[in-house]
Amino acid sequence: MVARGLLLMLLPFVADMAAAGDGASRTPQPVIERAIKGAQCVADPAVMRRSHMDFLKHQRDDTVRGGIRGAKFSLKACIECHASKQTASVAQAETNFCVSCHSYTAVKIDCFECHTPRQAARVAATAGTRP
Repeated sequence: MVARGLLLMLLPFVADMAAAGDGASRTPQPVIERAIKGAQCVADPAVMRRSHMDFLKHQRDDTVRGGIRGAKFSLKACIECHASKQTASVAQAETNFCVSCHSYTAVKIDCFECHTPRQAARVAATAGTRP
């Protein structure tokens, strides 16, 4: 009885593994636009996939607290290489570099709530209205 219950619980996973062996998958892979600039990323792609958020947080702290800009893992450098040829953005369309993977992994991107030309224009427009 327990073995049959265990088998029923594992059946979906076994079916997914069998399908993956054929090159087929139930879950579509993200569509990632290739980098438009540069021949190689600042780090190995596997390392960047796994740790880019840590690099960006560290760089954010260095920039905000220490005034250090233009370092190896700067957000600006990432955008310069990975912005879409069509949208000139990494986060505007579903196929843009950041959005494609973050949608796939169900991770909310909050970098661009501040780091966007529209936000800079809003800040500049309201700068003269503050007391």
